[in-house]
Amino acid sequence: MSVAPIRVLVIDDSAFSRRTITRMLERSPLVCVVGAARDGEEALRKTLELRPDLITLDLEMPRMDGFTFLRLVMSRCPTPVIVISGRKGEQDVFRALDFGAVDFIAKPSSRAGSELETIEQELLRKVHAIRQLRIEKVRARLEAAPPVRSAHGTPAARGPRVAVIGSSTGGPAALMQILGSFERAPAVAVVVCQHMPEGFTRGFAERIDRLTPFAAREAQDGDEPEPGSVLVAPGGVHLEFERRAARTVARLVAARPGDKYAPSVDRSFASAAKHWGSELLAVVLTGMGDDGAAGVLAVKQSGGQVVAESEQTAVVFGMPGQAIRTGAVDAVLPLPEIASVIELGCAAARRSGA
Repeated sequence: MSVAPIRVLVIDDSAFSRRTITRMLERSPLVCVVGAARDGEEALRKTLELRPDLITLDLEMPRMDGFTFLRLVMSRCPTPVIVISGRKGEQDVFRALDFGAVDFIAKPSSRAGSELETIEQELLRKVHAIRQLRIEKVRARLEAAPPVRSAHGTPAARGPRVAVIGSSTGGPAALMQILGSFERAPAVAVVVCQHMPEGFTRGFAERIDRLTPFAAREAQDGDEPEPGSVLVAPGGVHLEFERRAARTVARLVAARPGDKYAPSVDRSFASAAKHWGSELLAVVLTGMGDDGAAGVLAVKQSGGQVVAESEQTAVVFGMPGQAIRTGAVDAVLPLPEIASVIELGCAAARRSGA
């Protein structure tokens, strides 16, 4: 039985970019470009008329900006949107994710040129995987009430010392929901391993620092995970840990050409397990693929705890689903319940009502 192609609408104010993105997409037999638009008003009209499976969106458009377009599309015709943006607009990208975009790709240059074709492999990989994404989960998150602040009635059981969180597609919004649910940062050191390209993770860390109670920064070699802080794995490298002068600190490892993910959730989980053992909590959130599945086995073997986001809330159930299949997951929870586990640990969170 043949599968219908993924129908894509390409939105960009640059005619060159529209042609180039269309050409890249149409090299795949699994994709059909059903239309293109040069501004937000035309884009909205074509979205409602064509009902595409996926939209690629340049945020800088005349007549109606990308944020207004996103808000209207998500209210009238919820559709997966991948933002294709220049590297200088990282804060705009994070804002677009807040408005309902499901992922983004960084343009190699803000100027039209042959460099744009270097994103072809990443673009096709994300477009091909869009069938795994549940747009109703994105809309439910946008319509949800603000998260309930994490309670601080501390039970007798001790929570984890370090929590390492792995995520991919849908992860930035999920992470902000979790970390923003605390009234004050708990006595847990948090490490975030989010699939994100180089040049965006620093801005993402600054966003966490500004909008949550945690002190957050992009991890540098030699940084020590500290209670109430968040270290964000830099894009394009792996974040591991090692002992230096009686301290356990971050070690940044260059990615190799064949590495599928950089940063790798598997590598961060496995390295953290060696150093924190039973004091470690590993959390697998929404994302495409299976990164984290091998790592949760290492965490479990070292005596740590493992939590996966449930299918009930995950925008893409790939990563948490693969982690659950290993049999190493202690709890499968919807997103609003994960903050309590980070603070209290699995057993204590269950007793307190999570």
